[in-house]
Amino acid sequence: MSTVTRRTIPALIVAGLMALTMTGCVAGENSTNNGAPVEGSEWSTSTLSIDWATYNPLSLVVKDQGLIEEVLGDDVEVEWLQSAGSNKANEMLRSGTIDVGSTAGSAALFARANGSPIKVIDIYSQPEWSALVVPADSDITEVSQLAGSSIAATKATDPYFFLLQALAEAGLSEDDVEIQNVQHADGLALLNGGSVQAWSGLDPIMAGAEVNSGAKLIYRNVDFNTYGFLNATEDFINNHGDVAQVVVDAYEKARVWAIENPEELAQLFADAASIDLEAAKTVINERSNLDVSGVPGQDQVTVLETIAPIIADSGDVAGGRKAIDEAIATIIHNEFALKATR
Repeated sequence: MSTVTRRTIPALIVAGLMALTMTGCVAGENSTNNGAPVEGSEWSTSTLSIDWATYNPLSLVVKDQGLIEEVLGDDVEVEWLQSAGSNKANEMLRSGTIDVGSTAGSAALFARANGSPIKVIDIYSQPEWSALVVPADSDITEVSQLAGSSIAATKATDPYFFLLQALAEAGLSEDDVEIQNVQHADGLALLNGGSVQAWSGLDPIMAGAEVNSGAKLIYRNVDFNTYGFLNATEDFINNHGDVAQVVVDAYEKARVWAIENPEELAQLFADAASIDLEAAKTVINERSNLDVSGVPGQDQVTVLETIAPIIADSGDVAGGRKAIDEAIATIIHNEFALKATR
């Protein structure tokens, strides 16, 4: 497996991260009081909309065990909505359909650089959830052979940025292939139907394809995968910090349970994703690192800085590299996670 050398973080980003760390607690402590409590309730809101996603195993635990509802009680109605991909979670966050949503780090950065007012409040995993996939009978064995091929990928998600990095490493660019921008599950359907020669896949769909159809992963690189970000809208952070803290507390409780109960987690994952238990175990045991700090910080900034040139070169951020650097410097809100992990 090839690796990528992490670049030194620019002074702008370090300064921004330090400023956030120094000022975050002040803003966060006040955030609980910024929204007036709902009449007859101790909480600042009567509703919470949050996503669950099969690419976020901890969300399945939090939802299944009712960890948020247990604390909020009957005073806050919790609405769970499924995210089919980071791009869909970002769409719901931007529209205000959800208050908290799961994305890859690259997708969160892409969204914030394009003006979406979101910040990462917890890290749910350090996964290897993306790889380049070909059918079982394909003769393609390396990325360089993809020149002139049609490849399925979901824009603004980790698999898409994974593909761009893999192509660059092989001496190719986006112009050397035809990228079909479809949702993750549709990408597998196109691969199975022969409409594309490769797919930049996402677990657990990818693991299911390996088990069910013998699909082959021709290129893997954990360094081209970004962390799992749990994001919240700035409005939710600023005005409903009390409930945001409950969410992050629940995630950290779920992490402990998930690490201690991998067999039960795999079964829960298999049921939620409608995949074979064997495929679920592959994802949970081999490609999902849940045993990481939930506190967003410099490790995530380093990864985002590495992916920044790829996002800038894509031309999909109007403000270019400046907007991306500003997004990196302001995307982290670590107060809730720091409290939850004390």
